Amino acid sequence: MKKLYRDSRVETLEVRVTGRVQGVGFRVAAVRHAHMLGVTGWVRNADDGAVEALLQGPHDQIDRMLSWLHVGPPGARVLEVDSQVALTERHFDRFEQI
Repeated sequence: MKKLYRDSRVETLEVRVTGRVQGVGFRVAAVRHAHMLGVTGWVRNADDGAVEALLQGPHDQIDRMLSWLHVGPPGARVLEVDSQVALTERHFDRFEQI
C-alpha cells in the first residue's frame, strides 16, 4: 500500500451489500469486475451474511462498480447497497478478496 497524495482524484468508499450475497460467488465476481474496471481495494464476507467492500479509484470507475454491486452475479439477490466516503491516506495497488 502507498500513501495517497492530497491532490489525488481518487475516491474511497466503504460499501455494505445485503441480501442473498454469500455462497453465490459474489466476492469472486466482485474481484473480476473490479479488475476489469481498474478499481482497487478489497471485498469480504461479514459475519451477519452481508458483503463488505472498500472501493478506491476515479469517480466514474467507482460509480460503475457501485452499479454492478446493486445487481451482483447471477445467483445473488441484492436487497440493499449502502456506501459512505472513507477518509484514508492509504492507496491500494489491487482489488482482492480478504
